[in-house]
Amino acid sequence: MITVTIDEFTPCLKNTKTGEIVETEVIRLRRKSFLAKYNKRTGWYVNWSKFHPNVEIYALVIKGTVDIQGMIALEDAPQSKAVHILWAVAAPQNNVYRYGKKQYAGVGGHLFAIAGNRSDKLGYGGLVYGEAMDQEIMDHYIENYGAEPFPFGVPKHPYRIIVDTESMKRIREEYTYEYYGIEEEI
Repeated sequence: MITVTIDEFTPCLKNTKTGEIVETEVIRLRRKSFLAKYNKRTGWYVNWSKFHPNVEIYALVIKGTVDIQGMIALEDAPQSKAVHILWAVAAPQNNVYRYGKKQYAGVGGHLFAIAGNRSDKLGYGGLVYGEAMDQEIMDHYIENYGAEPFPFGVPKHPYRIIVDTESMKRIREEYTYEYYGIEEEI
């Protein structure tokens, strides 16, 4: 479920109060014991430790910390020649939809860039698809980022979108981050 939007293009995260730009890193999360802290009860929409082992979970963090600003769960979808975004969620302190506040701008764009980069590494050229939380989020990606309705897949979903390689290229080029510990278990 895509619960974030791309609020503004900023290569790193931007503190919404001070305007300060902070560098980011991406960490691949694998340990169920670590992921268990991120669940519905703590404001993360879903219990992150419950995903199938084939699902790749990445966290967007402030560089040099494990201060998570957003997480994304990705699934290789070779039948669609794309990466499926299972969940893309801003941390509670950045979740304006649920909590009415946002400490950092740029979380949604970073999460989409992570998905696009993973798609490219799998040989799909950046092609991604996923299910938006609602019509408003779906329309946001269609109107602003070249997404298209994607009625395929089981089960059917009214807000499923696909972002093609050209549209994703714009997103991927804007957002910068380093990968940290991708092969390590965190």
